[in-house]
Amino acid sequence: MEKIPSIVLGIFSLLLVLGSLFQWPKAIEGKRDFIAPPAGLERFSFGYSEVMADLLWIRAIQDFEYCDFNAEVCRQNSWLYQMLNSITDLSPNFRIPYAAGALVLTVLGSDIEGATKIFEKGVKAFPNDWPILYRAAYHYMYEVKDNKRAAELLIQAGKNGAPSWFFSLAGRLYSDAGNLELAESVLQNMIDTEQDPVLIKRLQDKIQSMKQK
Repeated sequence: MEKIPSIVLGIFSLLLVLGSLFQWPKAIEGKRDFIAPPAGLERFSFGYSEVMADLLWIRAIQDFEYCDFNAEVCRQNSWLYQMLNSITDLSPNFRIPYAAGALVLTVLGSDIEGATKIFEKGVKAFPNDWPILYRAAYHYMYEVKDNKRAAELLIQAGKNGAPSWFFSLAGRLYSDAGNLELAESVLQNMIDTEQDPVLIKRLQDKIQSMKQK
């Protein structure tokens, strides 16, 4: 039997992903239908895993805001988590899905378990990247309610170039005193780097809601 050249298989896989991009989501009676990529997609990339990861990332960022206004899309084992998981399986050293995607899951969505998995993949892939570490610390502190893990991540971030006050904040986390400070710091950082006015307003509202509790 004649072997199919890998470039043909690669092009076929890319066409499948492209086809998915144009069909996700499709409008059905005013609702949006989200379909996640199949598990184990990286085994069928045929050398085009980086390109496929880029295409899936472009698709995922189209609905970061939708996750905020339709929380059911972003609950446990959510579409966005499955997208991010496939992207990081295809391209383990693709930084932005860990730094931004996981934060969207935990701040704008409600897929706490999914965000935990993506953050842990990110911490493993980028153990010296302090912005990822301190965003993961926010997630563990404010969403998971695990101050010990949050403090560990803050100390790790401090050892890798983060501001020196991370160490004192880590110490205060053991007595719950630093919770709001860390949460507001992460969200304000996200506001400072965001350009979408709608998303900025939602993040500002979240900070205000934290202060009122």
